[in-house]
Parts: sequence; structure tokens; C-alpha cells
Amino acid sequence: MHKFTKEFFSVFMLLGMLTCGLLLLVAHPADTDGFSFAVTADMRGLAGTGYHDTSRYFRGVCEAIATVGPGAFMVSPGDIDQPAGVRWTIRQYIDTAYTWYPVVGNHELPGAGQEFYPGSNMDWLRDYNAGGNSLPHIVNVGPPGCRETTYSFDYQNAHFAVLNEYYDGISDTGTDGDIVDALYDWLAEDLAATDKRHVFVFGHEPAYPQPDADNGRKRHIGDSLDKYPAHRDRFWSLLKDRGVLAYICGHTHNYSALKRDGIWQLDVGHARGAGDSGAPSTFLIVQVVGDDIEDVVFRVYRDAHDGEYDYDDILYTWNAPVLVVLCSFNARQGEDAVALEWTVKSGIMPRGFLLERREEASPWSEIASYRTHEQLKAEDGFSIGSRYTYVDDTVQSGHAYEYRLTVVSNQGATECLGTAKPH
Repeated sequence: MHKFTKEFFSVFMLLGMLTCGLLLLVAHPADTDGFSFAVTADMRGLAGTGYHDTSRYFRGVCEAIATVGPGAFMVSPGDIDQPAGVRWTIRQYIDTAYTWYPVVGNHELPGAGQEFYPGSNMDWLRDYNAGGNSLPHIVNVGPPGCRETTYSFDYQNAHFAVLNEYYDGISDTGTDGDIVDALYDWLAEDLAATDKRHVFVFGHEPAYPQPDADNGRKRHIGDSLDKYPAHRDRFWSLLKDRGVLAYICGHTHNYSALKRDGIWQLDVGHARGAGDSGAPSTFLIVQVVGDDIEDVVFRVYRDAHDGEYDYDDILYTWNAPVLVVLCSFNARQGEDAVALEWTVKSGIMPRGFLLERREEASPWSEIASYRTHEQLKAEDGFSIGSRYTYVDDTVQSGHAYEYRLTVVSNQGATECLGTAKPH
């Protein structure tokens, strides 16, 4: 591939754009009773023509999306190298008129992924959204130096902001993943200007990297947006202040759903099919059927690498409201142990709970889980007033501890319920 020159690739790309450019601007007709959209990420080189054009890879994801209903458009939060191949597979196996909104990931940066020539992936993405407003429904182009790869668009009663987290305020490939001042300021202005009922923000890297919801695999903890915690926390506070419903990302190749401060972080995992057997291949369908938060439904489709790649092995469906309401969470200090007790209420029984502990400002460490401790599994008949206890007998005298309680839903979604210090 490296024998192609930049000039040859530019001519090749221009011919393709002239041939199908009009099709890029067409979204499926809006459904008067609401709409839905698909999310895929991290297919990384397993799309396009040739050897990877089989159902074992990204093609299988697109075929499954076409079967369940692709909705109005697809958003892909990063690691889509090479994007020309991804778009080809989408058009080939979903619809030639299907709209695709790409997001820059770290592997689209020059020299960081599969390229025709160094920088070809970013050149393609800039041309794909030339001027920052070539894609359908654009309402806001990106800041100077990032006009094409940061943008926002509206669809019916929802607003969508797409962030290039590698923008450093000058170059659209200048950071290793961060929400720098210029990007934060652009997003703050964009969110302040929208009056849509539902707001979704997309970026490649998670703010709070999580293990895979089904097998617990961990990746990119400490080198995602959490690498710069002050910028991450400022970003998350902005999402909270502006009533953002969900931040949707990728990067880890692990599916997870975390609710923090009332905001969902949805890591859609990878859409590589057999290309990553370390976690199930995944795609997400989001359905918006009304103006209330209860009218947003998330549907997760996962394939467990059983050889068929039909994406019906693991299915999760839930809507956006709170998972569990915490009535109380207390920690009582004993001579050589800490007794933890919590009472909750909820209409839906979860899988169970996780307990973490830390000293002062040190990182949290899991000490007990519903996977390993029976007393942390949800009770049958889970209801208002359900009471749980756990005794931490691994404490050391003279140390000051803090505990954090997290609930895990039957869909693998997690939410921090609260913290407690022994008294």
C-alpha cells in the first residue's frame, strides 16, 4: 500500500467522491414516531474489499445492523482506519444512502494506523466533511484547525456533538487524547446554544475506562481521558451542567455502560468480529421515541465468537433513567474490621453490587463483588428497603479508609451509588 503517492490517492479519492458524493448527503427519512441510530467503533483495518470482506469481520456487524434496522444514521467513535474501507462496507451491506458520521481515534493519526500514505486517514476525514459542513444536518463546524473533524448536528429532537480529542488548539492531530481548553470552549458554546431535548456527545476515549461488562477484560485504564484528570473532570462537569444524556466512546474494545453524576458513559466496545477474541464484538442501537428521558432506549448486540457472527448471543435493552436509588450507605468502625451496610430501592433487580476501598486520595481498589461474594448478589424479590451487609476484615489499625458502592444491572450497566467513611 505504501507505493501509492499522496497525489495518486487524492485523485482516486476525488473520483470516488464525485461518483457517490450525493449519496453521502442523504439520511434515511425521519420516522414521525421517533428515530434510531447505530453506533460502531474500533473495527481497525477489518473493513473494505478483499480478504476482510467476510461476515467474520466488520461486514458481519453491518449485516446484523441491516437485519435489526439501521435507523437514520451511524456514528463511529474512532479507530476506523482506514475510513474509506469502513464507508465502503457500510454502503455495501447497509445502504448506499445511509449516512455515516466518523469520529477521530488515535489510530487515525499520521503513522498510528493503516494508511495509504502517512496522514492519508486524516486527509480522507477532512475531505469527507469538507468545510466542516458537508455532512447532513450540521449546525456547528469545529474550531480553527479542526473545522472538519469536530462538529455538531441536529436530528429531530436530539443534538449530537462530535469531538476530535487529538486537537491541541492548533492542529487536529496534536495531542495524545485530551479535552484541551480550545476544545472545551468550543463544546461549552455548542451545548449552550442547543435547545434540543436529548444531547449526545461522542469522542474516542472514555473518561472513566471500565472493564468489559461480560468478561471483565481491562484496557487503556490510565491512558484514556483519565490521563489528564483535571481536564477530564472539567469536561464531565460540563456534560452534567448542560444535561447531556450520554457520552459515547470506544478505544478499550470493551463494552461497558457507566452512569456517573446522572450521565451515561457508553463504551461501545469493538466491531472487529473475529479480529479481537478477547471480548465479544459489539454494536449499539439507540432509539429515541419521545422527549422524556424514559423515551431513550439503548439496545446492545454482542457476538460471543461462536463462529456464526450473527450478533444475537448477548442482547441487552434498557432505558436511560436511574438504575437504583440508594436509601443509605453506612460504615461502622470496629476494633479490627469495618461493617458496611446499605439499603436500596429499585423496580428492577440488578445483578448485584461492587465494593471498593481506598486510603485518602489513593486509587480505588475492589475488595468485594457479586461475582465472588454471595452476600453482594441481588436478593430475589429486590424491592424498596432491601438491606445488604458486608464486613471488611482486611483493614489495618490506624489507617483511614473510604468505601465506594456500585450497582451492576442485568444489562451490565454500572452506577456509583455513593461513598461512606467509617465512624
